[in-house]
Amino acid sequence: MGLLGAGAFVGWWDIADGEFANYEQWHSQEHMRERVGIPGILRGRRYLVNGEGPSCLVTYEVDQVGTLTSEAYLSRLNSPTPWTREVTVTMQGMARTLCRVTGSFGAGFGSTLLVIRLSPLPGKAETLRQWLSTEGLSGLVDERGLVSASLLEGDREASSVESEEKLLRDRPDDIADWMILVDGYDLTAVKNVGHVELSRDRIEERGGAQIRTVGIYDLACVVSCTDV
Repeated sequence: MGLLGAGAFVGWWDIADGEFANYEQWHSQEHMRERVGIPGILRGRRYLVNGEGPSCLVTYEVDQVGTLTSEAYLSRLNSPTPWTREVTVTMQGMARTLCRVTGSFGAGFGSTLLVIRLSPLPGKAETLRQWLSTEGLSGLVDERGLVSASLLEGDREASSVESEEKLLRDRPDDIADWMILVDGYDLTAVKNVGHVELSRDRIEERGGAQIRTVGIYDLACVVSCTDV
């Protein structure tokens, strides 16, 4: 499978002008290392936008969604370091969702990531889930330039748990319903997925709604639990 574990954190945001260098150093040298040191958090990745979209995107792969509401995880969110407090107030327009991994195909990850946000129409969730979990995503990983594809379903209750870190942000978190992640090593191939195999029309035909591409992202940093 492409993603490790049965749960994931996916978040995206912008950084205030003049603050990116500090954010990047903090996220690489403190924050990601801290997070993957929590039991059950397996791997973290940071991406930078290639084109239009929020400037930063971060994923954490976890053994299960409950890891992201565990005592160990919440204790970190409720005891932010001084550097975390400093940087968090510069992160703008936070979208943050804790997810169940419904389906993940392929192996590993590439240098480029496509993120599509969507919701199922009422009564169409199972139809859409079935299509995405079979032909919609599984066939992509055999195409040139692509390596993995995943369907994530947001857990709104888990995503809504309050913490000290949330109080530092400029607004309540934006929580997604579903997300599709497509990983590849060829930028053109990854971009084409959003125009062809996973176009708005194709997803709508299977019961999808509120479909939008969050962005195309270039990989900037990876930290795994075995690294700390």
